[in-house]
Amino acid sequence: VQLQASGGGLVQVGGSLRLSCAASGNILGIKTMYWYRQAPGKQRELVATSTSGGSAKYGDSVKGRFTISRDNAKNTVILQMNSLKIEDTAVYYCNAEVILSDLTLGDYWGQGTQVTVSS
Repeated sequence: VQLQASGGGLVQVGGSLRLSCAASGNILGIKTMYWYRQAPGKQRELVATSTSGGSAKYGDSVKGRFTISRDNAKNTVILQMNSLKIEDTAVYYCNAEVILSDLTLGDYWGQGTQVTVSS
């Protein structure tokens, strides 16, 4: 099972980026997907959560600016980031509880994608 994160890059303040995290391998689906971020010298921060029931939760620092969504057919979760701020600069990681083919759950991390917001 692999989680492939993509979509990071360099953007100016106020701009937007769209991160994608796709799960592949012998899986039945994604139960819960998390996006975390870690800025230099700071602890890893939970940014957004998407549950299999369709609910979404956000960290206080990104509420109203970030939106997490899912494409269950493609086992992909998207993080749409709007109105980006300097302080959103970090490496973003996806983490998923994946439903494996034997109906057990596995916990997997993507490789991280850099988001840099410049003034």
